[in-house]
Amino acid sequence: MRFSIKRVGENDCDWVLQIARGWGADFIVSRGRKIYPAEIEGYYAVDESGERIGLVTFECVGEQCEVVTLDAFCKRQGIGTALLDEMQQEVASRGCRRLWLITTNDNLDAIRFYQRRGWTIAAVHVNALAESRKIKPSIPKIGNYGISLRDEIEFELLL
Repeated sequence: MRFSIKRVGENDCDWVLQIARGWGADFIVSRGRKIYPAEIEGYYAVDESGERIGLVTFECVGEQCEVVTLDAFCKRQGIGTALLDEMQQEVASRGCRRLWLITTNDNLDAIRFYQRRGWTIAAVHVNALAESRKIKPSIPKIGNYGISLRDEIEFELLL
């Protein structure tokens, strides 16, 4: 599959908001914070026909950058990797030293994806989703593969 990577601009905010709402709200919860993907930086992948096929959003603070969302709409085509690579190059050029992200204990596909790309597990925040549900009650109790959603897994990649 051939695609290119583009920076999210003002004209893309409604589309990013639509993607975020597909996860149950216009925000996500990470480590007890509400983050609005449509209001932060990002890149998207677009195929040859002009269809958007992936999105990464991120938030940099000092020398650290959190990957807030990563979604490839066509799996195992290199889209997620390309989005992360583009973002990594950008933030590294700004002096970022650490990339990090949160995923949930049921997200086995993501756990595999990040580990295969050199990310390491930095922390496991046991029962963190009980607190997250106070902020975002739409977070389900059961996730992928019938696994109870309980914990946040923090991944990092040192640059």
